[in-house]
Amino acid sequence: MVSGKDAGVASTTPVAADAERLRITEIFHSIQGEADAIGWRTVFVRLTGCPLRCVWCDTEYSFYGGNWHAIDDILAEVASHGARHVCVTGGEPLAQKRCLILLRKLCDAGYEVSLETSGALDVSAVDPRVRKVMDLKAPDSGESRRNLWSNLDHLLPHDQIKIVIASRADYEWGRAMLAEHALADRCMVLFSPVHGAVQPRELAEWIIADKLPVRFQMQLHKLLWNDAAGH
Repeated sequence: MVSGKDAGVASTTPVAADAERLRITEIFHSIQGEADAIGWRTVFVRLTGCPLRCVWCDTEYSFYGGNWHAIDDILAEVASHGARHVCVTGGEPLAQKRCLILLRKLCDAGYEVSLETSGALDVSAVDPRVRKVMDLKAPDSGESRRNLWSNLDHLLPHDQIKIVIASRADYEWGRAMLAEHALADRCMVLFSPVHGAVQPRELAEWIIADKLPVRFQMQLHKLLWNDAAGH
């Protein structure tokens, strides 16, 4: 397994007026641990910065720092790994507006592109070829007030809604949102337990008991590498 934490060097491509560059925490090659692309060899592009502070966040190191990279240099680094799947993540990648340019260029290059986003920022301008994996923040995240509910109108059938469950109360909230907003009629819905907070078997049994039309998921990368950065 190749793990290239931070894509090596800062940008080498001249950038006119900083028009097409992004602040990047890391670019690495690993196995996708979540959503419908789970198990595929994937290049992850982790953008720096996030306006949210979820209690259970496992990527706090991406909130600050990072290095500026020209978007064309990011594309070159992605290509060097020879993977078909690319995941743009964070932090919150949409906090950097030029993320939209990166997503479009990755799609134009023929990659299967996914975007991991908090659901707090507008997704309407995301290239429709991108698979959006969008959170709905449950109460125990501490950020449920930031859910931008209008984003539901911009989800396509290939997109996914992810609800991270830290407690029985979170589960009941997710179950209520599933019904209130007909989430499963829009796209795939994922229920994922917070690592160390809810026992995976417990969440699975709740889903079975209530016959919910959701996909249970565990984070494969945490089973393989625990919480190590670069995976």
